[in-house]
Amino acid sequence: MDAYILDAVRTPRARAKPGKGALSGLHPQELLAQTLQQLPKRTQVDVSDVDDVLIGCVSQLEEQGANIARQAVLVAGWPITVPALSLNRFCGSGLQALSLAAMGVASGAQRLVVAGGVEQMSRLGLGADGGGTDGNNLRLRERLFQVPQGISADLIATLEGFTREELDAFGLRSQQFAVRAQAEGRFNKSLFPVKNPDTGEVLLAADDSPRADTSLQKLGALAASFTQTGAQPAGPNGETLDALALRAFPRAREVRHLHTAGTSSGITDGAGAILVASGEYVKAHGLKPRARVRAVSAVGSDPVLMLTGPAPASLKALKAAGLTPRDVDLWEINEAFAAVVLQTARALEIDLERVNVNGGAIALGHPLGATGSMLVGSALDELERRGGSLAVVTLCTSGGQAVAAVLERV
Repeated sequence: MDAYILDAVRTPRARAKPGKGALSGLHPQELLAQTLQQLPKRTQVDVSDVDDVLIGCVSQLEEQGANIARQAVLVAGWPITVPALSLNRFCGSGLQALSLAAMGVASGAQRLVVAGGVEQMSRLGLGADGGGTDGNNLRLRERLFQVPQGISADLIATLEGFTREELDAFGLRSQQFAVRAQAEGRFNKSLFPVKNPDTGEVLLAADDSPRADTSLQKLGALAASFTQTGAQPAGPNGETLDALALRAFPRAREVRHLHTAGTSSGITDGAGAILVASGEYVKAHGLKPRARVRAVSAVGSDPVLMLTGPAPASLKALKAAGLTPRDVDLWEINEAFAAVVLQTARALEIDLERVNVNGGAIALGHPLGATGSMLVGSALDELERRGGSLAVVTLCTSGGQAVAAVLERV
């Protein structure tokens, strides 16, 4: 693809505590606008050249409604001629924005596009739009009853034979790697401090979710998160959510509830943005891109098991780029749940030493619409630090989908 990343920036992730979180008092438009404003500061690109701004956001209602992408462009003080689009592919929205931006410039239809994402989960939390897992469509449920993600994650762990100890060990790994990355300044290149727009006071300068005191003993003491959820009657005949999951996958025989708060992604606030340009634009303006987007993909997967799409999505993107998993230096596999990463690594036959080397959403948090764009910056920063060449970023989503992108450092 003739699509190049000029830069990628992100806010720190803040714990989503209504009224108490570091970013909870900031309007989501302001959070995204500050992120957009970083791009011209870092690249000296004239924002009047931007052909479109594509922003992922899952809960598009109330403060995050009204096409938040367009409103943030106006808040940022960019020219009114710059258009903007909000999009939703659930947890993959931020990376889907990059995919569409890359397609736009590679096709020749556009020259310069901003891709990114935002989610202010302290103000609009999980399920804020009221749609649930299936839009509350009873006819759809007669055909296919989808279960919550936590049940799917535990079902995956059951089918794969993962133990509670394996999941806890991965949760500890995420925390330890994120704490180390913070201490060594590995996130600093992409990060910028978020400020109060009225006073200029710094609200947050670093991710505040990682827990340096995490231990296997503490993780082992946590209760399973989805036991009660699985026991809830939900089916037309009073079947529990666990029973509905087993109806789709009877070979599991039971749903072993293994995930806890320590092995699930954290709920956070945050925003990210990526500046994508065509080769023609790069050459005409004498710019030095950080990476080339080699290929992108999206796939559908089983909507009950739901979270197993990253492996086929990655293979699809790698095939388009003429590559195999063995060619990849670094992987960013979103840590929706520990079992998702472990299942993906097993399916792709890749060594965990190349996966999420600076931690992931278990430690850092998962601001739904923003995470995909944030992982792009993390991958590029680490490729540059190591002198690597290729990275794959991939995320699973609700409803049984996944997205992936192959990035090559320039």
